[in-house]
Amino acid sequence: MDLKQQIIDVLKTIYDPEIPVDIYELGLIYEVNIDDKKHVEIVMTLTSPNCPVAGSMPQDVQEKVASVEGVEGAHVELVFEPAWDKSFMSEEAMLELGFL
Repeated sequence: MDLKQQIIDVLKTIYDPEIPVDIYELGLIYEVNIDDKKHVEIVMTLTSPNCPVAGSMPQDVQEKVASVEGVEGAHVELVFEPAWDKSFMSEEAMLELGFL
């Protein structure tokens, strides 16, 4: 399994506290970039800027990604543009939440 897939698998273990779907399937992860030195840059958003985990979620993501074997470091950039909406969710997440 390649490193990016391992990182995605870890991201799928992190859940939004208000929605019973992981942050990857929710579409909160905009980018997963890995440089030549195996430093990972995650660009993500939250369902709302007022999300109760706005302070802790990026740190949790950074720590879990950094713990993946082969990752030399991780950084999370929290963005609110483009604003998240339900169209970013995977089909699996939409099905889980009854949108399909």
